[in-house]
Amino acid sequence: MMRPIIGITPDFHSGNTKSFTSQGEPTYFLRARYVDAIKDLGGIPFILPIAEDPKLLAELLHRIDGLLITGSGPDLDPRLYGERPTARFKIMSRQRSAFELGLAKQALKLDRPVLGICGGLQLLNVAMDGSLIQDIATQMRGALVHQQETVATRVSHRVEITRGTRLHKILRTDLLKVNSSHHQAPKKIAPGWVVNAVATDGIIEGLESPRHRFAIGVQWHPEFLYQKDEASQRLFRAFLRIASLHGKAHTKELCR
Repeated sequence: MMRPIIGITPDFHSGNTKSFTSQGEPTYFLRARYVDAIKDLGGIPFILPIAEDPKLLAELLHRIDGLLITGSGPDLDPRLYGERPTARFKIMSRQRSAFELGLAKQALKLDRPVLGICGGLQLLNVAMDGSLIQDIATQMRGALVHQQETVATRVSHRVEITRGTRLHKILRTDLLKVNSSHHQAPKKIAPGWVVNAVATDGIIEGLESPRHRFAIGVQWHPEFLYQKDEASQRLFRAFLRIASLHGKAHTKELCR
């Protein structure tokens, strides 16, 4: 299999406030586990630059075979999906949210393979006109603890994988134990998308678009589990396999 080039979105600190790492300078952040998972399982990771110009986004998408939208500590601004903030949580930088929303929309329009992880799932849903539960703990009575206190390399609860979905075909299981590090989740599902995973408390843990070759978002973090977990490996490898097919087609086009 040709090693596909996977564009990975980084987190971004605008530098408007000082932190230990940024020192007041605009700074990119990215957990190495995202990069390692792509590299170890057969892809070439490419960390994308934050940009908003649609033409530049199109150029970036032309050069990659798949898009990995990563998680984020801060939340998407609820006004992006038509709501007022109901709780005090850090808001994602305007630069990153504009970049990822624009990139996701163009990638899906081009039918480029897309995998969203945790906040990446949430962003895909918002990008395609869905909405979010702003805070599971305060808005969903009886919900599980979705922000586990143990390390993310350990699993904390189960999710049910919806039969007949692409995710079910990839994972080959009805139940999956996952890690959990989120306080938000999809609420209104984006038109045309379907739920492919649900926690035992009813919280949506995964979405996918049947209209695309590969457009899947999961709420858990397979990049923390893939070294020992077969299901996490299957998810990444399925994503990389579809991306590789795009890479081959692109190479043939260039060689004509």
